[in-house]
Amino acid sequence: MKIGFIGLGNMGAPMAANLAAAGHSVTGFDVAGTTAKGVAQAPDAEAAARDMDVVITMLPNGTILRDVTATIIPAMRSGATLIDCSTVDVESARAVAEQAYAAGLLAVDAPVSGGIGGAAGGTLTFMAGGSADAFATAEPLFDIMGQKAVHCGDAGAGQAAKICNNMILGATMIATCEAFALADKLGLDRQKMFDVASTSSGNSWSMNAYCPAPGVGPQSPADNDYQPGFAAELMLKDLGLSQQAAEAVDADTPMGARALELYRAFVEDEDGRGRDFSAMLPRFERRGRG
Repeated sequence: MKIGFIGLGNMGAPMAANLAAAGHSVTGFDVAGTTAKGVAQAPDAEAAARDMDVVITMLPNGTILRDVTATIIPAMRSGATLIDCSTVDVESARAVAEQAYAAGLLAVDAPVSGGIGGAAGGTLTFMAGGSADAFATAEPLFDIMGQKAVHCGDAGAGQAAKICNNMILGATMIATCEAFALADKLGLDRQKMFDVASTSSGNSWSMNAYCPAPGVGPQSPADNDYQPGFAAELMLKDLGLSQQAAEAVDADTPMGARALELYRAFVEDEDGRGRDFSAMLPRFERRGRG
């Protein structure tokens, strides 16, 4: 299959490389000039999209996605499939899908979970929105780049699933950090705290797979001085998207809103940039309850 891949950053480059390693003909483009192993380099986004069977985008936000797709959709051949793996607002995902349909294309919004490690290891989870035919075209590629793909519904449903999932993640990580900070102040051994919470009602992915306390549980960024991983800025972005969506549909999400406030303070006011999102724990250790 001939694949164009636009956005060869920390996530996109290993995803594109995995597709090339699986035998697909992949041509990529990134405004920063980055490349990926086994991937041919195009001079611009339009060239990366022209005459391809599938074009995959992995971009920073909805505004950039709209700008890029406005350029590449006219260059794509009728019947091709556009797969956007960025995490963006639901409205942008639906708008891009409408433009693709109008041009005779199939479209899938398919944000991912699993981070840089998952992209490199081909173990991502894809949350997909679009028609059944579009998902059927994309699914074999998801199988190469990831370990699971869920067809969540029509256009925009993948983005909706991603932002709801990450609202849960952001809130549970804060609660997990608070619990360990409180346990420390109560004199409870961290390993004992983990042994209890990871096997009882306090268990969650934040606790069991990505524990913010160093030295307990599986290896996580906490054991590498909180180097990302999943950067705190990205969690702030996703929480912002969740609250934007909540406002648009008049949903009451006070925990999501509070999580957004705490991550904004951590990133913008407390030197949290360039840190993993689990680095909220030292914040609570230093300051007590936020």
